Amino acid sequence: MKQLTAKEEEVMRYFWENDALFVKQLVEMYPEPKPHFNTLSTYVRALEEKGFLSHETFGTTYRYFAVITEEEYRNGTLRNVVRKYFDNSYLSVVSSLIKEENISVEEVRKLLDEVEKLNEN
Repeated sequence: MKQLTAKEEEVMRYFWENDALFVKQLVEMYPEPKPHFNTLSTYVRALEEKGFLSHETFGTTYRYFAVITEEEYRNGTLRNVVRKYFDNSYLSVVSSLIKEENISVEEVRKLLDEVEKLNEN
């Protein structure tokens, strides 16, 4: 899965939260100072080229909608991080979190319980 820039991810959040949108609607949702219509239109077309959005035609305009859910993107991004920075090892990820004290022993036990439950099914 292709990665998104911070700005592309920001734009995608509007689609994930609001379903289908015209670019004009997207502009209206932004706080002041609002980005220019052409700027957002460029981001939307780029997201469509990357396979994150598609569109329906309404006369001479397009209404865009997400074709990848936020969860699919998040899971793909996580897989890429694990592959790129942890040599494709989820054990290394957990080990790193423990070493950095970002995860407690209690949380590791809960994680193990969840994994065991998943493996039972």
